[in-house]
Amino acid sequence: MSQDTKLLIMEIGTEEIPAEPLSNATKQLAELAAKALDEKRLEHGKVSTYSTPRRIILEVEDVASESTPLEQVFRGPSADRAFDADGAPTKAALGFARGKGVAVEDLVREKEGDVEYIYAKVSVPSQSATEILGEVLPGLIGGIYWKKSQRWGTCQAHFSRPIRWLVALYGSDVVEFEFANLKSGRVSYGHRFLAPEPIELAEASELLPALTNAYVAYDQNARAADIRAQIARIEEETGLVAEVPPTIFLEVNNLVEFPTVLVGHFDEEFLNVPSEIITDAMLSHQRYFPLYSKAGDLSCKFLLVSNGSPKRSETIVEGNERVVRARLADAAFFYHEDLKHPLEHYVDGLAEQVFQEKLGTMRDKVSRIVALAGTLARRSGADEATVERTERAALLAKADLVTNAVVEFTSQQGIMGGYYARASHEPEEVAIAIEQHYRPKFAGDAIPDNDEGRFVALADKLDTIAGLFAIGQPPTGSKDPFALRRSAIGIIAILQSGIDVNLGEAIEAALDGYAGIEFDRVAVSAQIREFFAGRLATIAKDQGFDTEAINAVLAIDIIEPTVVIARCETLTQARHQDEELFADLAIAYKRANNLRDKALGTEFDESLAGSEEKALIAAISSAKASIEAALASGDYPAAISALAGLRAPIDAFFDGVMVMDKDEAIKANRLRLLNSFVSAFDGVADFEKLAK
Repeated sequence: MSQDTKLLIMEIGTEEIPAEPLSNATKQLAELAAKALDEKRLEHGKVSTYSTPRRIILEVEDVASESTPLEQVFRGPSADRAFDADGAPTKAALGFARGKGVAVEDLVREKEGDVEYIYAKVSVPSQSATEILGEVLPGLIGGIYWKKSQRWGTCQAHFSRPIRWLVALYGSDVVEFEFANLKSGRVSYGHRFLAPEPIELAEASELLPALTNAYVAYDQNARAADIRAQIARIEEETGLVAEVPPTIFLEVNNLVEFPTVLVGHFDEEFLNVPSEIITDAMLSHQRYFPLYSKAGDLSCKFLLVSNGSPKRSETIVEGNERVVRARLADAAFFYHEDLKHPLEHYVDGLAEQVFQEKLGTMRDKVSRIVALAGTLARRSGADEATVERTERAALLAKADLVTNAVVEFTSQQGIMGGYYARASHEPEEVAIAIEQHYRPKFAGDAIPDNDEGRFVALADKLDTIAGLFAIGQPPTGSKDPFALRRSAIGIIAILQSGIDVNLGEAIEAALDGYAGIEFDRVAVSAQIREFFAGRLATIAKDQGFDTEAINAVLAIDIIEPTVVIARCETLTQARHQDEELFADLAIAYKRANNLRDKALGTEFDESLAGSEEKALIAAISSAKASIEAALASGDYPAAISALAGLRAPIDAFFDGVMVMDKDEAIKANRLRLLNSFVSAFDGVADFEKLAK
C-alpha cells in the first residue's frame, strides 16, 4: 500500500428510497466499488457503505494517490511469419502491433524453446486517483440495479428516487463528475426536519461526524441495533413483549434517520375485535409494533418508531394514536358489519369474483373443492361425520373473501373465516379447517391441525394445479402467478404428515372437476405427475440424498411423497454401505437392459440352459418373490437387499455365457432371461440411473 493515501467519501443524497431496494443498493455499491477500484489498479483499504432513507454513502479507506503502473508482455506470431526474407514486417506483424497499440519497430524477438516469436511490451502508466475516481464514481451510481427506477426532470439518468445532491471527496479534494444533471461537490444535508441546513465539508473525514451532529444515524446496522435496544428497554419497563417481524423491522429501520421508539395506546374496546386484524392494521398499514403480555394476550399498547425530535414525543404519540384509533375503528366497523350475517350468507357472493378467466368464478371453485375434499376424505377411510365436516368447511372456506374485513385486510383471509364460522355456530372442527386451509403457505410452514383442514387444503391446492395445467398455463421459468410450485410443496408436506391420500388418485379426482373443459386428459395428468416429481426431487436433494438414487426412484413413475422419500433414503444409504456392489449391479442392469428384447417375453426354457443360466433364473425367481413381499409390506430395504443378491449370478452369467449365440433358439432364450432379470427391478428403481 502506498504511503500517500487518503479517505474517499461519496454520498448520494436522494428523496426517500423504499426499504428493500435501499438495502439491496447499499450492498451492491460496496461490491461495485471494490471491483471498479481493483480493475483500475487503485490500491485501497476497507470499503464500507451506509444508508438512510435519504442517502447512500460509500466510504473507502486508504485510497492510493495514483494507480499501480502495469507492464504487460504479449506474445505474437512466430518471427518467420512476422517478417519476410528481407526483414520487412508482414501483415501479421503490422496487425499484431496495431492491436497492442505499439509501433512495429518496438516489437522484440525472443525464443521460446526452438521457436522465435515476436513480443509486444506494453506499459500502462499510473493515473492520479482523482482522475480515476472522476471516471469510476458516476459509473458506480449508474451501475446500481433497481427492480423499479425512474427518471426526473430533463435528465436521462435512472435511479430509484430523484437525486438531490452529490458529495465526492478524496481527502480535501472534490472528485469532480456529473450525474443526473448534478455536479459533485462538498455540500451535504442533515435530517430533513431537525437539521435541514447545508453542511459544507472541508474534507472527507468530516462527513460522518457531521451527519451524526445533524441528527442522522447514517449506519443502518448501528441504527437497527439502537432501535432494538430501545424496544428492549421499553419491554423491560412495561413487562410487555413486542411483536417485531423482520420484514417490518427492516422497513422501519429504513424509514428513519434519527429513531426514537415511543409507546402509544388505543382504547381497550378494540380488544373485542379479532387480534389479527388489529395487529395487521398496526403492522402492515402503520408499521407499529404490537405489545403483548407475557401470557401472549394482545395489550392496548404499541410501539412506534419516530423520525422526529424527542422533544416533541408527546405530540408525535398523540398524532399516531389518532391515526391508529381511526384505523382500528374502521376494522371494528367492518368486523361488526360482517357479523350481521352468518358465514354461509357470503358464499353466493363468490360468484362475483373471478378465479381465472377460463376456469370460472370463486363460487365455481368452491363447488369443485367441496366435491374433491369429500372424495379425498371418503377414500382415506374417514368416518361420515368427518366427511360432512370436511364438505361443510370446503363450502365455507372462501366465503370470507367477500366480507368487509378481508376486503380491507386481505392477509386475514381464512383467519377471519374461522372467527365468522364460530360466530355462526359452526362446529369447531369446521372453524379450524377454514382458518387453516391455506396452510402450509411456504416451505416449513405448519400444516392444518385437523383432518378436515388437511382435506380442504389438499383439495384447494390440487384444484388450482389441475385447472391451470388443463388450460395450458403451468409455471414457466420464474413465472408462477398462481404459486403452483408453492401449492405442490404444500400438498407434499400434508401428505407426508401421514394422511391416507394417494397423490396419483387425487390428481385424477381433481381433473374430474374439469370435465366441462376440453383438454388432453392423459397428457395433462402426465404433466402434473412430472411437475410433482420435480418438486419431490428438489425436496429429496435438500435432504441430502444422492442425485442418482433420486433419479432412479422417480424414473419408475412413483410420486407418492412418503414412498419416494423413504426409497431415496434407503437407496442412498445402501449405495454408501456397499458402493462397489451397487455400481456393478447398475452396470449389469444397464447391459442387460440394452441387450434385451421385450417382444420375446420372459418365458424361459430351462432345457436350453446351462449352469450359469439356471443359477440366474433361480436367483431371479427367488428375488422376485422377496421383492413382491417386501413392497407389499412397505419394506423397501428388504427389496433393495433382494436386488443386491442378483449381482453375483448376473456377473457369472455375463462371464460364462455368450448372449448373442449363433443358435437363434438359444439366443432368444437368453434374451428372455435378460427380460426376466430386468423385470425384477420393476417397481423398485431404475438401476440404469445409478450407472456412472
